[in-house]
This record gives sequence, structure tokens and C-alpha cells, in this order.
Amino acid sequence: MITQFKNEYRWLSNFHVLSNPIEYMGLSYTTTEHFYQAMKCDNDEQIGFISRLKTPAEAKKAGRKISIRKDWDSIKLEVMLYAQRQKYKNEELKTMLLETGDKHIQEGNYWNDRFWGVCLKTGEGENNLGKIIMYVREEIKASQ
Repeated sequence: MITQFKNEYRWLSNFHVLSNPIEYMGLSYTTTEHFYQAMKCDNDEQIGFISRLKTPAEAKKAGRKISIRKDWDSIKLEVMLYAQRQKYKNEELKTMLLETGDKHIQEGNYWNDRFWGVCLKTGEGENNLGKIIMYVREEIKASQ
């Protein structure tokens, strides 16, 4: 089981800088975090601003301050699935993901994110990011 996105599994993180940025509607996103936070926005100016930020930490911070689109809660899982599919089009990352075999992937964290991951302090969480990554891994396997 992969319990956290650190050390040899740091590349699973949304903060991993992509060698092939995500291209979407004329903009480039250097991390899946940039893409996810930008898609939360309800206006093009904020989307462009987030796409140009230097680090994923800056993108995450900006995502807490923007005006969020009204349908966000109903589409955020789909947005993350799209981001992960784009991330693992990269051959090196795809190979690394396939090399995880059938391991359970958990986005374990200490910041109490129980939607995308599992809080390691309590053991509670939905692990939606881990589930999406495992789903993408299965899609890749099925396509080969």
C-alpha cells in the first residue's frame, strides 16, 4: 500500500511539476494543482492568473481567495479525473504509475484533508484523489 505521496512516491502529488504541462483552452498548467485551482474560478482573469503562478503552493493559496464557480461541488471530481488523465499521458509518469501494480494508493496527509485523502492523525477520509489515480491506472492497463 502507498500511504503518502512523499519520498519515492512524491510524483503522485498534485504538486509534482510536469515536464509536459497540461494544455487547456489556450493556457498551460505546470502542475495538476494549478489546473485544479484554476478550474474553480468563475472568471477568465482569475484562471489566467492562477495558470501563471510559479509554484503549486501559490496556486493552492490563490484557490482559497478566488470567486468559486457555482457548479464547483458537482464537477470537482470530474475536473480532477481530467487532470490526472492528462498527467499520466506523460510516458515516464505512466510507466511509474503502472509499476505500482495493484497497490492501494492513499493520499495520506496531516492537514486533515478527508475529501481528497485520508487524515493520518485519525485514519478518516474518502481518499478521492487516491481512488482517481487508481482508476486512471486501470484505464491505462485496459488500453494496453
